[in-house]
Amino acid sequence: MPVLACADALREGGATVELVTAGSDADIDVVVKRVAAGEARLVVAAATDAEVRAVVRRAVRLLAPPPSKRPDDLPANRTVPDLPPLAVLPLAPAVPPLCTALGLPTAPPDVAMATLDGRVRRWDLLRTEGSVTLHSVLLGGFDGSTPAPLQARIEVDDTVLTDGSEIVLAAAIANAGSSDVDGLPLVPRATSDDGLVEVAVAVPQLRRRLLRTADVRVEVRRARGRAMSVAPTAGAVRSVDDGVVGPITRKRSWWTEPGAWATYGP
Repeated sequence: MPVLACADALREGGATVELVTAGSDADIDVVVKRVAAGEARLVVAAATDAEVRAVVRRAVRLLAPPPSKRPDDLPANRTVPDLPPLAVLPLAPAVPPLCTALGLPTAPPDVAMATLDGRVRRWDLLRTEGSVTLHSVLLGGFDGSTPAPLQARIEVDDTVLTDGSEIVLAAAIANAGSSDVDGLPLVPRATSDDGLVEVAVAVPQLRRRLLRTADVRVEVRRARGRAMSVAPTAGAVRSVDDGVVGPITRKRSWWTEPGAWATYGP
């Protein structure tokens, strides 16, 4: 229903609408190439951040130049050119958290109006080996109701948040909005257009007190910078990257691409 309502609103605004169901990377690539060529505007109907991420990921794969062919006009702090803008249409009642974090329109008529108006807002992109992050990554935390602590060396630029010898309850890598785990605030607020990534780790600390039972408090360490890395030191690290769950088994890095991707919106 949201798709049909948005399509009707676009037609009422004078647009020609084509509905495409993408079931593979190749299907996404066909659409992205048309959008990059200026032949169409793109509305991504999505219920999760992961679905939006899949489209932007393919855009990066298609449009990012190899290092040997880096154009002279590409900004020094970027490895990808300005990606073509897109609109995000939530498949209500599901709304991708990214829409809330970025303040994007969510009602089909409003999404259609934003697309027709053509006002573009550019956002920072977190690029990583072979992929991208639009919203955030949670490391460790919980696997269902089971704790999934981690051990890894986590660095932000030249700041070491943990050297890999400590148990970490959870770590957050945030590009937009806030991040918490089980009610514990990790990143209170990440700004999506400041060229920086926000990182936080939650480390349990045993506090011993004379004549009293020792208790545990959680220390949250935070840093922000242009790049960060995670290097596991004791087994795989559970990762939830824009809603995509998977293990990190070796050193992995994220770096900011300021203003690289864009949406239609107010």
